[in-house]
Amino acid sequence: MTPVRDRLLALDTCVLSDALDARGLPGAVAGVLPVWEGARLAGRVVTMRTVPADGRASRSHLGTAAIERAAEGEVVVVQQDTGRPYRSATWGGLLARAASLNGLGGVVVDGACRDVDEIRELGLPVSAREAIPFTARGRIVEDAVGVPVRIGGVEVHEGDYVLADGSGAVFVRAADVEDVLAAAERLVARERLMAEDLRAGRRPSEVLGTDYEEMLNV
Repeated sequence: MTPVRDRLLALDTCVLSDALDARGLPGAVAGVLPVWEGARLAGRVVTMRTVPADGRASRSHLGTAAIERAAEGEVVVVQQDTGRPYRSATWGGLLARAASLNGLGGVVVDGACRDVDEIRELGLPVSAREAIPFTARGRIVEDAVGVPVRIGGVEVHEGDYVLADGSGAVFVRAADVEDVLAAAERLVARERLMAEDLRAGRRPSEVLGTDYEEMLNV
């Protein structure tokens, strides 16, 4: 693991979102959730985008270029630019197996995923908008790899970082990651002290009052 990935995995998306708020930065995305319970992921981002096939044949199997482009521990992040309701899945079992065998840190799909039972058995962390049974064949194609994508309205570039867990997904620009991580770690330390105060018997109104509102001053 890289030091940045280690530090991300020691956090959760809520505190990372708070750190972004403290800096006035975008990055938190709601509704992109683990496809199996307990899955969480973090790492440097490799991007790809899929679009409706509209009669076009695929030049290659979608997802394979991103998997082969990604280094160990990196996360493939997919913009499925097809609109809703989803009638095709961008990610599935064979891609998940290839990603797992190549040591990827996980996959985030702003769209649909399938083969969830197989993905769970592989232990590959995958977060998506929905799980559906529909194939991508004849319905969507890979449009680009390594380009800027939009995930839940957040612009994400290859080389940025992501953390995803049961609350959603949070993206941090590469240029901001050290500052945002440091702020998040300070917030964790503050929350730990507040939890200790609660366990020691201090009244919740005292612990979660003014102190809580001041927490983002990091």
